[in-house]
Amino acid sequence: MMTNSSQSTESYAFSADINQLLSLIINTFYSNKEIFLRELVSNASDALDKVRYQSLTDPTVLDTAPELQIKIIADKSNNTLTIEDSGIGMTKADLVNNLGTVAKSGTKAFMEALSAGADISMIGQFGVGFYSAYLVADKVEVLSKNNQDKAYIWSSEAGGSFSISEVNDDASELKRGTRIVLHLKEDMSEYLEEKRIKDLIQKHSEFIGFPILLYTEITTEKEVTDDEYEDDDDGMELDDNDRPKIEELPDNYEEANKEKRTKKVKEVHHEWEHLNHTKPLWMRKPDEVTNDEYVSFYKSISNDWEEHAAVKHFSVEGQLEFKAMLFTPKRAPFDMFDGGSTKKWNNIKLYVRRVFIMDNCEELMPEWLQFVQGVVDSEDLPLNISRETLQQNKILRVIRKNLVKKCLEMFGDLAENDPDAYAKFYEAFSKHLKLGVHQDSTNRSKIAKLLRFQSTTSGDVTTSLEDYVSRMHNNQPAIYYITGESYQSVKTSPFLGKLAQKGYEVLFMVDPIDEYAMQQLQEFQGKKLICVTKEGLDLNHDNEQEETAYQDAKTKTEPLCRLIKEVLGDKIEKAVVSNRLAADSPCVLTTGQWGWSANMERIMKAQALRDATQSSYMTAKKTMEVNPTNSIIVALRDKAETDDKTTVRDLIWLLYDTSLLTSGFSLEEPATFASRIQRLVKLGLSIDVDDDEDEDDVDMDEAPPPLAEDGGNEEGGGGGEEEESAMEQVD
Repeated sequence: MMTNSSQSTESYAFSADINQLLSLIINTFYSNKEIFLRELVSNASDALDKVRYQSLTDPTVLDTAPELQIKIIADKSNNTLTIEDSGIGMTKADLVNNLGTVAKSGTKAFMEALSAGADISMIGQFGVGFYSAYLVADKVEVLSKNNQDKAYIWSSEAGGSFSISEVNDDASELKRGTRIVLHLKEDMSEYLEEKRIKDLIQKHSEFIGFPILLYTEITTEKEVTDDEYEDDDDGMELDDNDRPKIEELPDNYEEANKEKRTKKVKEVHHEWEHLNHTKPLWMRKPDEVTNDEYVSFYKSISNDWEEHAAVKHFSVEGQLEFKAMLFTPKRAPFDMFDGGSTKKWNNIKLYVRRVFIMDNCEELMPEWLQFVQGVVDSEDLPLNISRETLQQNKILRVIRKNLVKKCLEMFGDLAENDPDAYAKFYEAFSKHLKLGVHQDSTNRSKIAKLLRFQSTTSGDVTTSLEDYVSRMHNNQPAIYYITGESYQSVKTSPFLGKLAQKGYEVLFMVDPIDEYAMQQLQEFQGKKLICVTKEGLDLNHDNEQEETAYQDAKTKTEPLCRLIKEVLGDKIEKAVVSNRLAADSPCVLTTGQWGWSANMERIMKAQALRDATQSSYMTAKKTMEVNPTNSIIVALRDKAETDDKTTVRDLIWLLYDTSLLTSGFSLEEPATFASRIQRLVKLGLSIDVDDDEDEDDVDMDEAPPPLAEDGGNEEGGGGGEEEESAMEQVD
């Protein structure tokens, strides 16, 4: 309860801006009214900071109230909520100026921000956080005592005026500080519930540097002896002469009735409960914090059941001052990349001078680091900064830059000091690092050092790009990689044959996001990254004799390339002679340098909401690269020069279809390809290819293309002629 004043009351009018602000707060509906408690507790903390600062030069200022603390009292009987501090307090002039008559520069700016759609929770940024009390109260009383003045009561129902009364020192229980009594509105009784208050303090003010005490009601059960036990005369048993019947009591009567004469009663008493036990761990020096304390703190902010994989605890001082503690989890949440309205940009809790501001600040961390848990406590940001203001805040951009830098250091230290732990980390968060390569141009080269891939020489273990470069041959011009659907598919790819013969290592990239990352990562440590499935890969021969033989074969094969282009038409952009293939690979299909690779085309086709118009101009332009020294190509070249072109055309189509599969593309006409293979099977089994069609009476409109008829197929002909004729029937 507020102490009654013994002096006359003086009335004052609110300034126009503050009166307009109060009218706006009272008459507008806001969903997050709970921020009033954060503002008042934050103001109390500031007052305690000021008196503590004064005590550094004059310790006597604390004599009136040595304990620096904040007290909260919820009085349900009077429907009041009290917030009291033992801070510096206010003089009469302070009460008049700070709480009503002198308009602060931020008052008008705050109202303009509200009109523009800003959140009420940013009220503290403009220095008018005290007035948030009227979100939940229809009357506010402020009793304040400064060491340099008497105690005064400020009171207002926000009706355009406020009053100030003097309180006798003898009558005032407050020796120094400020006591704010909120007379709550009828529908605001939830803020008198202990659980609600505790939740709000834990959410917003858990790390305030002073004790926050809540006046709680404790109910206990106690067993007491019933001293008011009375005999019931009306229930006495009478004998035949109407006199009380006397019975002999058993020996254990007293013991038996002892239990009957005791009962349990509820006792209610009050005590102060300390709400903010958790100390701001980040305020301590890293060498003073134990690993157990880090583990406990990480679990408290992340709700994880196991400890972290790595931690980075640091502070930045100078023109900008903030402290931070960052944690790397051991495993990624199952919903890490889920979108929607509930998506969290990151898991960094933003504090301003130990006061919680928000835990979903988009500007604080890039998307690729959204898995990092931690806290950032700034000394320079204004309290309750809004999301709109954050986007233009230079301080926040500097904080973000430092956080990214420290995260990269944390990952690098983990990779260097504990490779096994880093392998588990990479398994969980490799997609995030690759997303960082795609998104973060500033730190792309640093992130690239953290990437790990399997390769043609690494076996089951992974290798870094740095290790790859250290193993490169002196004459190796670039870093080679191949993208594909799985490790098994790329390991047996025909694109690797010639590279393996020359001893060049090739990285396997089988994660869909690798395609996006490599589009941005053009080089590493001065070495270009080249995809071996794209055109333009020129592998020079080791000696002049091989080069001469290749050039001779190339000259002979160029007419076949022209025929291949003629047969396949717009299925390919061109057919060329290539030196990229090993002897056992007749041909492959490559894509242009700037279009989609075969793997990227597969990924884009799998997109549920893909744009079909984009596919039309991004779809890979295929080039058929022919190996002039391969036995199949040599035989096909000879056949094209001497025989009818029909057989050659059939074989070219077969080579094209098989190249689609081995090069990572999907078949455009699986049924047609299947019919060609089935005809080859029938040929191998000496089955007449027309038998099934005659027996099943197949509709010719739906049948595969007609067989090529060339040359005799008479019975009794030579075996070679019969085989050649059958091959000509393969369409």
